Amino acid sequence: MEDSTQEKIDEFLGDAVAAHAKAHPGVEALVFEDTRLSYAELDRRVNRLARGLRAHGFKPGDHVAILMENCHEYLEAYYALSRAGLVAVPLNWRLAAPELQYIVEHSQACGLIAGARHRGLGAELVRGADLATLIAVGFEAPLATAYESLAGRGDGSPLEPSGRSCDDMVVLMYTGGTSGKPKGVMLSHRNLLAAARAIAGRGMEIPGARTLFALPFFHIANWQAFLFHLMGGCVVVSRSASAREILALLQSERPMMVNLVPTVYESLLQLPGIEDVDLSFVSRFTTSGAPMSPETARRCSSVLKMRFGKGYGLTEAAPAVSSLGPEEYALEGDPVLVRRAASVGKPFANVKVRIRRPDGSECAAGESGEVTVAGDNVMIGYWRDPERTRSALRDGWLWTGDVGYFDEDGYLYLVDRKSDMILSGGENVYPTETENVLSEHSAVLESSVVGIPDQRWGEAVAAAVVLRPGASATVEELSGFCRERIAAYKCPKRIVFVDELPKSTVGKVLRRKVREFFAGEAVTP
Repeated sequence: MEDSTQEKIDEFLGDAVAAHAKAHPGVEALVFEDTRLSYAELDRRVNRLARGLRAHGFKPGDHVAILMENCHEYLEAYYALSRAGLVAVPLNWRLAAPELQYIVEHSQACGLIAGARHRGLGAELVRGADLATLIAVGFEAPLATAYESLAGRGDGSPLEPSGRSCDDMVVLMYTGGTSGKPKGVMLSHRNLLAAARAIAGRGMEIPGARTLFALPFFHIANWQAFLFHLMGGCVVVSRSASAREILALLQSERPMMVNLVPTVYESLLQLPGIEDVDLSFVSRFTTSGAPMSPETARRCSSVLKMRFGKGYGLTEAAPAVSSLGPEEYALEGDPVLVRRAASVGKPFANVKVRIRRPDGSECAAGESGEVTVAGDNVMIGYWRDPERTRSALRDGWLWTGDVGYFDEDGYLYLVDRKSDMILSGGENVYPTETENVLSEHSAVLESSVVGIPDQRWGEAVAAAVVLRPGASATVEELSGFCRERIAAYKCPKRIVFVDELPKSTVGKVLRRKVREFFAGEAVTP
């Protein structure tokens, strides 16, 4: 780690808003639909909510789940939980109820903050996971506590921190697991603030900037980014990633920075008259969650006059690892710059990256190996999983499971994703999880799940299925079976029935051979 990361400064997630509330209280900090909050107003609401949570019986170290769409309350909850010494457990509302119940129970959450759109699911989780408290945002429910009764009352004075450490866990974020069960990534105040400083140091900080975020706040890519910008400017929040809503906010709020996934940029390109829209006021567009195809990048450059910054990160690194600025690559022309467009940039200044062979030795330039990461941004470990933690964290380094290499100029290239993960629309899909669900069907003997090209989502989930002797099933039946049990994006978009799966001499399914069943296919909406 660089010297700057060696300084063990006691900084807490909740400090960011408070500092700016003192320095420039009247400056606009947050915009969401009809709500506009200055730093002073946001700070007061965060303090009230923190006090309200403690008065309601939550104790330092308790875990509180969050199930909401993007809204100003979501950001307030993150900061308030931090100030109260509590741990936020953001829930991916795209998951099916059984998946969410597993996370709530595994995380040992004792309360849930739920938004109006998810009131039914929230009530189901409270009953199924035996949660003690439901805090309702924008709706009323029996035995629920109204969010505004906590955040909208009181004098707004800050809680006095006691016994807290910046190395305490503040967010428990769940990400997919190759075993079929999600992993709880423990992130501390230090982890998240180190990642914020890393991105700020790469020139993404624009003092006083307005920045637009539409990606779900339960996702690490969006979570880290809005944290950083709340430390210096105003965040404009979009409830959804609807292209029309985003375009309207771009034109009305005129943000200087925009962070979206490639699929949303694709949707923007489809809007009638988009070629006549002037977006020159945006200083930087960034893409996260999934690689952007060269064709989409070229169309954005041609039609919208956009140039993109991109990078590499993972939840376990909070998520900052490397970045590539728009000035560092080209889509055509200089062969060196064109080649560099396929990279994920250089490591951040306070993050170390090494490419290693299985024995731990470092690879030479151009030699592929496992990407390992060190820095204050690296997670504490996996919640309630010491074995997996020991496997991932070795001698101060995070072994990512990703395969990559450095070129002679120090740019990082990713060769393969960890395990056989499918990246669909910015969401991680682990084949084992979908295969486990298919195996529950009485007609299925075995299956193998792979990703196939998809113009919109990057990759779509496809399954090769072997039926039991004498059994029968239809594609529609298996698709519906999956949709009842897991999130839609994890369900197969293409299913083929085969007599047997290709296997190695020791019985291991050869996924590369399975992909040949779908060779040349591209799933489109």
